[in-house]
Amino acid sequence: MSASEFEQTVASRPLCHIVTPVGCMGYGFDEDAVSRELATLTSSGTPTAIILDAGSTDSGPEKLALGTMTCPRSAYVKDLTKLLRLVHDFRVPLIFSSAGGDGADEHVRLMEEIIEEIAAQDGNEGYAFKTISIFSGIDKQVVLDRIEAGHVTGCGVCVPPLTKPDVEDSSMIVAQIGPEPFVDAMVANPNFDVIIGGRAYDPAPFVAYSMFQLKQQYPNLGENQLQERHGGLLHMGKIMECGGLCSTPKSHGAVATVYEDGVFDVKPIAPESKCTPLSVAAHSLYENTRPDILRGPGGALHLDGAKYEQLNDGRTVRVRGAEFRSSVAAGQPYQLKLEAARILGYRSIVMGSVRDHILINQLDSLLTLVKAYVKKQHPEISGNWDLDFHLYGKGQTTPLGPGEVFIIAEAVAPTQQLATTIVSTARIGLIHGPYPGQKATAGNFAFGIAGKLEIETGPCAQFSVYHLMDLAPGEERLSSKLLRSIISVIGRGQSSGERTEMPIREPPISNEKAKRKTPSLHDQGSPKRETLSDIARVLRSKNAGPYEITIDAIFDSEETYNSVKRAGLLTAPRVAEALEISEQDIVWAGFFDPALAFKVTIPRFRGGKRAAAGSFMESDIHGSQQHLGLALLKLPDDFMA
Repeated sequence: MSASEFEQTVASRPLCHIVTPVGCMGYGFDEDAVSRELATLTSSGTPTAIILDAGSTDSGPEKLALGTMTCPRSAYVKDLTKLLRLVHDFRVPLIFSSAGGDGADEHVRLMEEIIEEIAAQDGNEGYAFKTISIFSGIDKQVVLDRIEAGHVTGCGVCVPPLTKPDVEDSSMIVAQIGPEPFVDAMVANPNFDVIIGGRAYDPAPFVAYSMFQLKQQYPNLGENQLQERHGGLLHMGKIMECGGLCSTPKSHGAVATVYEDGVFDVKPIAPESKCTPLSVAAHSLYENTRPDILRGPGGALHLDGAKYEQLNDGRTVRVRGAEFRSSVAAGQPYQLKLEAARILGYRSIVMGSVRDHILINQLDSLLTLVKAYVKKQHPEISGNWDLDFHLYGKGQTTPLGPGEVFIIAEAVAPTQQLATTIVSTARIGLIHGPYPGQKATAGNFAFGIAGKLEIETGPCAQFSVYHLMDLAPGEERLSSKLLRSIISVIGRGQSSGERTEMPIREPPISNEKAKRKTPSLHDQGSPKRETLSDIARVLRSKNAGPYEITIDAIFDSEETYNSVKRAGLLTAPRVAEALEISEQDIVWAGFFDPALAFKVTIPRFRGGKRAAAGSFMESDIHGSQQHLGLALLKLPDDFMA
């Protein structure tokens, strides 16, 4: 067979199917809908796997610092019960990464424990799962040695340099591993049933399963041919790790069909949803610093040449053209992202409100007075402590005057007792502090929500490590000293590893549900067109890692999109002014034609200073409410779209 004939054969049939029930394990999913997809896919004989992500730093540093998880243990039990039933019934493997949310070694072991409990339940006597656990915890001394050698850098321009105390104060350190350890585990154990991954780059298990199938089905493919397909596989993984977020209206889950040349199809599981070229292209905007170059373990995904094609069913999009550029091929070391957090102190809060119009008009002065009062009352407190106030409703007006202002006083201190003492003193100051023109002399502050004066919220965590570590050749592999795995068979049945004909548990769903039109904000008549928000289909903000906020404006039509570009509405000076930052603070800004979108990424600020997500005085950990400045940007009087 000639090379061209081989390539045509390779591209003509599916390599594998991947089903992602939900974007994050523990969030719950529709087992019946996933079962219907698996019944259809497995009947074709094409290798099929259930793959999903379980982790993120989106919810802040607490998991890394305190050993907590994204969801309660019971949520993982519920999801794994469904997933293991699907694995058993359809004889498909299950792969998930970043166990527990942070991917800590202890949470990998906890998932093993949960699987053992489920397999031991009555009715599950036939369960037997060959389970591979991959651990990605990194020894602190390794990191300290790399710092000393100059082999650690910040992950992005907003991340400060890593210091020895940062490492030593961290509760633990995990690495976002790439696909290589997963591939190594699969190749060594091709009849695996479950892979529990520690912290990993979200697309890693998706890339790994596809790469494993390439190696299995086409063992004569050379390394260069595998690398040529890497870009498509990685692009697929970047989309699939969020489940059905790439569809409209948003579906919980999605299905990918991967072809041997790296081309892939993606469609939502929910029958009333559909993928479109715009909705799929727009996914690369989500949570990323920039949409065209996505950096990860071992290199970067370049999407400049990506193409998106709507298939005839109107629900599926075919994607091709992404390119992976290896750092090693460019003469640079393979890098892993390290993540860690430490305990900064302990927090307590007081909640209440101010309604008196006389006080609201001079509230800032009272809060300054309260801070000074607290400091004067506690000269004996040693160590670092702080007090500040969250204000909600300030600046609003009612027909009767200024609107009520809700206040949360937050204190952080070396001990819980000190934090509570500080915030209690602040409460007294809020209630009884004097101010000019005071008439309500019985008290200034309405409080007592849930019968509490002070609320102790426990340890206050802070990101301490979010950095890239250079690896020596081969350290990214499972055989290196950095990473490790264990293999076990969980359950009392027989694990044959065979993939047999699968049962259809329910008949296909009726098309009636798919025909229903889902209401949207755009069905409510023609809106006014005065601000950027009025002409955008989507205008959102989200964290892009712990140190950055990224804002996306996505437009409905090429006409509107091109009008925005021509109007010069989103120049760096105008965007900076709208977001109340300097132009120099803009990390990245630009238009992204494939999604008809504009994106700007900025540092995360708190109290006027750059800060990481979470920790003291955090009020928007996801960064999802930081888009208002751009949303309210006024359109020119002569704007036409």
